[in-house]
Amino acid sequence: MMTHVRGGREGKMAAPMEVAVCTDSAAPMWSCIVWELHSGANLLTYRGGQAGPHGLALLNGEYLLAAQLGKNYISAWELQRKDQLQQKIMCPGPVTCLTTSPNGLYVLAGVAESIHLWEVSTGNLLVILSRHYQDVSCLQFTGDSSHFISGGKDCLVLAWSLCSVLQADPSRIPAPRHVWSHHTLPITDLHCGFGGPLARVATSSLDQTVKLWEVSSGELLLSVLFDVSIMAVTMDLAEHHMFCGGSEGSIFQVDLFTWPGQRERNFQPEQDAGKVFKGHRNQVTCLSVSTDGSVLLSGSHDETVRLWDVQSKQCIRTVALKGPVTNATILLAPVSMLSSDFRPSLPLPHFNKHLLGAEHGDEPRHGGLTLRLGLHQQGSEPSYLDRTEQLQAVLCSTMEKSVLGGQDQLRVRVTELEDEVRNLRKINRDLFDFSTRFITRPAK
Repeated sequence: MMTHVRGGREGKMAAPMEVAVCTDSAAPMWSCIVWELHSGANLLTYRGGQAGPHGLALLNGEYLLAAQLGKNYISAWELQRKDQLQQKIMCPGPVTCLTTSPNGLYVLAGVAESIHLWEVSTGNLLVILSRHYQDVSCLQFTGDSSHFISGGKDCLVLAWSLCSVLQADPSRIPAPRHVWSHHTLPITDLHCGFGGPLARVATSSLDQTVKLWEVSSGELLLSVLFDVSIMAVTMDLAEHHMFCGGSEGSIFQVDLFTWPGQRERNFQPEQDAGKVFKGHRNQVTCLSVSTDGSVLLSGSHDETVRLWDVQSKQCIRTVALKGPVTNATILLAPVSMLSSDFRPSLPLPHFNKHLLGAEHGDEPRHGGLTLRLGLHQQGSEPSYLDRTEQLQAVLCSTMEKSVLGGQDQLRVRVTELEDEVRNLRKINRDLFDFSTRFITRPAK
């Protein structure tokens, strides 16, 4: 992502600007406010609706998307045309959460208990995933866009492979890569760490626990029990600390780098007094950490956003909003956010509300050309997923043959080498005897 460069002399690299992007549920004058993280200066405001919890996303560094609270559409703004709503992405029901892929290719939204996946370049609704039993409450992609994680009010956290979802046979229901069912009450938040398919995922729940999972293996790495329900969770970029926002307003810091090793632990505030941020008067709804891990941003139902110094646990700045805070996140500001003459490289397409576009009720689009490659081969050629599974089977059988069948070949080869060594020793002895007789024979 390109970033605005501030300060410094000409030709000298300076630090990128970090901004805080916040929304509340009242939004009497604006939907979203952007302010510079360290100075607190207001940079931008966007007008038009009220963004719901987990409903704010930046698309390709060019558009700001906001899932409207209790409404069946997603608002989209160009970052510099903040007073002009560019488009409403219509959905078949109220949007419960929203995210975009870091590579800018996909938009993902929770609509009741279903997950809708759009392709940004065409606006096509590619797939609808219906594996949750109640509303989807939070969604997030991994940093490399290869996987995405969904959490729901059904207490389930699902880890999805994007490749598997896109390559799935239309006659079969796509299945998640992992189903994490250890939580016993609704999921309130989740955070994907760094590492793509090797990332770790933190999940929080009303069951008063925060759990840490590994995407690659699906293994539960850690479970921390608190005295209150946890409404928000995040980690710093280095994953040294995990920050957990409580329902009564406290924020708890769990140190991962000093963890003693057990999988389960109780967080005890009286023993971990130096690990608690105190200041909010109501439940914490969102958390975000600066790139260097020194500053923590929090939003709460007490209608304030607070900026904290992680080391001292002191509140640096308090920003009062007009309603309960629904989103508060720290971003590296893209150049389009701070350059008044910037325009998106491509306009947003019309986003289809139904699968297969006009065939299921969307307005037909004229003047465009749709290419579907390889239709004549559908049903006869295996998918990439099938080919991957076949390759995996071949590799496994080859390894078994090399490990098991190779033992007999190894024994035969050892026997041959032992015979060769015996022959060489015999030749060496014969040469030694001949030389000895030749040297010691009496001279004539």
